[in-house]
Amino acid sequence: MALVIDLKPQEKILIGDAVITNSAQRARLHIAGDAPILREKDVLKEEDADTPCKRIYFLVQCMYLARNPKIYHEKYFDNVKDVQKAAPSSSIFIMQINDQIIAGSYYKALKLAHQLIEHERELLENVTNPK
Repeated sequence: MALVIDLKPQEKILIGDAVITNSAQRARLHIAGDAPILREKDVLKEEDADTPCKRIYFLVQCMYLARNPKIYHEKYFDNVKDVQKAAPSSSIFIMQINDQIIAGSYYKALKLAHQLIEHERELLENVTNPK
């Protein structure tokens, strides 16, 4: 079964290690195969990984897109230890992400890492705007 993706004008998508940019009109792609696929809105650039949880997301993204994801594992787990120490409430998210990484389900891990970023945002909001 093919994945169907509708692209807006000028929208970008990553398929494997290729960046595809749509033209000025909407397009519908039917993609069959097992290549990693990320929409532009889900891509986090390294320079934008400016918080600990965003760095975790970035590393999971690297794993998802890499031919050999294990090269990112050590750096990922080092970052995870730091986040868990600083924010123990993040542990539930991290355990779920770890389970997906161990299972080789990097796309699912990436989606969970997005939830971790939201949790981090909430924690930071509570620090800057206490009730």
